[in-house]
Amino acid sequence: MKTMIKLPTFSQSTLLFLVFVLILCFYSAYSSKAYSGEDNRSGKINEQTANNQLFTIDKTAITVNRAKQDLMAKLSEINYINAKFKQIVVNEDDDVLQEGYGTLAISKPNLVNWHTTEPSETLIISDGKDLWFYDPFIDQVSLYSLSKSIANTPVLLLTSEDPALWNNFQVSQINNGNYVIHSLDVNSQVKSLELSFNNEQLSKLSILDSTGQVSHISLIDVDFITQPKASLFEFVISEGITVDDQR
Repeated sequence: MKTMIKLPTFSQSTLLFLVFVLILCFYSAYSSKAYSGEDNRSGKINEQTANNQLFTIDKTAITVNRAKQDLMAKLSEINYINAKFKQIVVNEDDDVLQEGYGTLAISKPNLVNWHTTEPSETLIISDGKDLWFYDPFIDQVSLYSLSKSIANTPVLLLTSEDPALWNNFQVSQINNGNYVIHSLDVNSQVKSLELSFNNEQLSKLSILDSTGQVSHISLIDVDFITQPKASLFEFVISEGITVDDQR
């Protein structure tokens, strides 16, 4: 019988961010083809609207749709990320619950290495098939199916180009140029995700979860050009490590 270990607050917040990052990678697997399809569908809708005066144009919906397409286009430009990060978790009263630091490496599609070094070390790796969550303090690695995670967690679909999946979220652009993604699913673990861009480059993410906690993740010394080493996306089970297989 498997023993389920409850992860601490910070690790849960980290996993929520990883969920977003994975789909940032996953989204590129069907990049320009899906985007072109969305353009074609939009053209047909516009033509139908122009030819049928019975339909009323919803300007708000058009604005939201444009924001969604703009965000998808920005994210499609990201193939690699090499960065340090600082993560601050705050509660509803903006009290700081925890701070953390580490490194992040991403290579599309689906390859992620998220290494938290402070306040305690944890390592999350996606090898394209499975998710590995390693806690060296207890010398245990938990193993999850990537495909099942994508299917069962709405936030995993935040950066997908599949129009059917994007329809589960509303995207708006706020005055400072940031994008806010709101989940339309009342059961979603993540209620909203704000993406900040600096000089057209992704620089910060703020995640509001269902408990009211917000995780602010700032990317530091970001390199979007260099392809990360393949070894970063491989987890080797050393002697003595307990495997908790949740697949």
